[in-house]
Amino acid sequence: MTDLYPVRRALISVSDKTGLIDLAKALQASGIELLSTGGSAKAIRDAGIPVRDVANITGFPEMMDGRVKTLHPMVHGGLLALRDNDDHVAAMTEHGIGGIDLLVVNLYPFEETVAKGADYDTCIENIDIGGPAMIRAAAKNHGFVTTVVDVEDYEELLGELAANDGQTSYKFRQKMAKRAYARTGAYDAAVSTWMAEALGETTPRRRVVAGELAQTLRYGENPHQAAAFYVDGSDRPGVATAIQHQGKELSYNNINDTDAAFELACEFDAADGPACAIIKHANPCGVARGATLVDAYRAAFDCDRTSAFGGIIALNQTLDRATAEEIANIFTEVVIAPDATQEAINVFAAKKNLRLLTTGAMADPRQAAMTVRQVSGGLLVQDKDNGHITMDDLKVVTKRAPTEDELRDLLFAWKVAKHVKSNAIVYVKDGATVGVGAGQMSRVDSCRIAARKAQDMAEVLGLPAPLTKGSVVASDAFFPFADGLLTAAEAGATAIIQPGGSMRDDDVIKAADDAGLAMVFTGMRHFRH
Repeated sequence: MTDLYPVRRALISVSDKTGLIDLAKALQASGIELLSTGGSAKAIRDAGIPVRDVANITGFPEMMDGRVKTLHPMVHGGLLALRDNDDHVAAMTEHGIGGIDLLVVNLYPFEETVAKGADYDTCIENIDIGGPAMIRAAAKNHGFVTTVVDVEDYEELLGELAANDGQTSYKFRQKMAKRAYARTGAYDAAVSTWMAEALGETTPRRRVVAGELAQTLRYGENPHQAAAFYVDGSDRPGVATAIQHQGKELSYNNINDTDAAFELACEFDAADGPACAIIKHANPCGVARGATLVDAYRAAFDCDRTSAFGGIIALNQTLDRATAEEIANIFTEVVIAPDATQEAINVFAAKKNLRLLTTGAMADPRQAAMTVRQVSGGLLVQDKDNGHITMDDLKVVTKRAPTEDELRDLLFAWKVAKHVKSNAIVYVKDGATVGVGAGQMSRVDSCRIAARKAQDMAEVLGLPAPLTKGSVVASDAFFPFADGLLTAAEAGATAIIQPGGSMRDDDVIKAADDAGLAMVFTGMRHFRH
């Protein structure tokens, strides 16, 4: 094996024709013989570039609707033969097998076909067989063969050939081989995941998770941690699909927090009115509805102005100028919304460090999805928490039933609590959070912290009493004892929403009755760790 190896013969077989003609022209101009198949060969030939059909090399026509065209020793022998092995060279000579020094292949658009919602048989027909087989063969033999599987690598390939007088270096071939195996691995992962879903198999024997690099990050949660952002090809609106209009490059923590903010904002249907969520360290520090978007932002901001500084803001409607002007009054890391007016974009133009993202749409919070978390030696995989309740799902368990106003706030608080780290306590009044307690080891501590934050904000806002007076409270899981509920009552809460299911539910219900509270059970919890 030598470092530099010449490219004399190339096989091109691509589904995505982007850049194909420019590549073929450049290769042909370098004196490289071109082989191709089907539509690729036709496109090259129609451009007036000499090309030989693979069928002329193998002696067999394409058959079975193109399923069989490259699965032949004349192709795989040309890809796999070791050029410095005398026996391999002799076999090539004996059987008239010509070496193939460059393979350019991209695969049938299986992932795109699935994403479009195609039926089962159409998806099956878009599983590439010959392409992955050739890619794996060529990549294995990277001592001599260069493998290119991505359109974005064409320019790099041509640069390599130009720099080395029509040859490629071993380091380059090795890098291309690594990319090739990653592509076939991701492709197979997409097929196996789709088939498991088609079969209704929730826990397949082997689970493969794949992604495509979207961004190399400066660092992870901390400067000593390397990090990168990968996308899975999903068309779900969110931070992965958003357009960044301005601002610095997103950091690891920005991406994590922006995702948390947007997913929370998606809980509130834009058709039901404007909503705003402000996130700090992946926890909500203010969420509200309003008559206008700027009203929603102001109400969310007034929940915890201190924590909102340097936070992430998500909106469920198009960002307008008035809201942008209000947001611009304090330092904000990221604003994400389905869209933004040009006037709003112009307002933010003066804030060079603020990132503005638009997603084009809101995501459906009830859409099925999967979450993956790595632990030492394995992966924890679960369904995304898309649990949803309505008024009809609520069970009144106290002597006093909630009023209509309390019910609206209870459902609002429940949606927010789903996105707060456990143990989660959320106080809500008039469609806005007024206290949030997150991530405590004790539920009663979350109740106290949320109430104390509301008290602090009352002093900042010059209010005679904290906004928890007359509020409702959501708890992401049941109250194991009555102490948390009584703490909420002391803060001024009048109604409680919680899953129920504790061995001491009767004690908690009695405590609620004794305090004159209304309480409803959901039968569903929302742990978030």
